[in-house]
Amino acid sequence: MIVLAAALTIAMQQEPDREQRVTRRDLPAAVARTVAAQSRGATIRGFSKEKEHGQTFYEVELRVNGHSRDVLMDTTGAVVEVEEQVDIATLPVAVRAGLTAAAGSGTLRSVESITKGGPIVAYEGHVSTNGKWSEVKVGPDGTPLD
Repeated sequence: MIVLAAALTIAMQQEPDREQRVTRRDLPAAVARTVAAQSRGATIRGFSKEKEHGQTFYEVELRVNGHSRDVLMDTTGAVVEVEEQVDIATLPVAVRAGLTAAAGSGTLRSVESITKGGPIVAYEGHVSTNGKWSEVKVGPDGTPLD
């Protein structure tokens, strides 16, 4: 019995991180309350549930004033991360320069700010190079991130 429990524990730890689409009725009550607060004035585009490093998170994809905004929450409804589309022209000069440099010969097509716990911690650029898409990331000061 102990061997079986140990094998199950190891298998669960090795289970790859995954994301699945869910409906509003699949959300825990605390997450649903946060979604209601975060989606005021927005259009809800969908929900997902994902596992990262053994922890469960829920994400709501929103459309706000013509741009995307994704809110990631833990099972208690606490906001963990917000990714929000940003107009490239409004970026700080250092951030725009860092993203452009990271894009290399590619074309920077869109940018999202990444907020954790309040402040912006990074900017993520979506780059098109010869028909292929990639992402580049820089910190709030424009320095490259992994």
